[in-house]
Amino acid sequence: MALRACGLIIFRRRLIPKVDDPAIEFLLLQASDGIHHWTPPKGHVESGENDLEAALRETQEEAGIEADQLTIIEGFRRELNYVAREKPKTVIYWLAEVKDCNVEIRLSHEHQAYRWLGLDEACQLAQFKEMKAALQEGHQFLCSTAS
Repeated sequence: MALRACGLIIFRRRLIPKVDDPAIEFLLLQASDGIHHWTPPKGHVESGENDLEAALRETQEEAGIEADQLTIIEGFRRELNYVAREKPKTVIYWLAEVKDCNVEIRLSHEHQAYRWLGLDEACQLAQFKEMKAALQEGHQFLCSTAS
């Protein structure tokens, strides 16, 4: 049976000086172990919680961002399927915007660094093609639904 994890692709909109359009920046966390890969906050679903509850809990545990500091973006949900440590893994991501673009990030022991990055930089750091695709799809979804 595949391992199951859930997480949030967290973003903020920053105004670029002298440009009216907001820039979308994604939050990536660098793992403390293994190959020190960069991903959004995510983790395994615990007994008695649903997928979104797991994603919110993991975000709070790994990045220190509480559920009430986020807005979940309706209509975007991506499921990634890949092999991790020689086992099949499924990760479900939702898009979530921080209500305060200067929110404090408090990393757990599971991560050693974090960065807010534009799409191109985020895709360069996210080494896995499935993660790159999820970031690109999330960005495209946000740009296509912007009012």
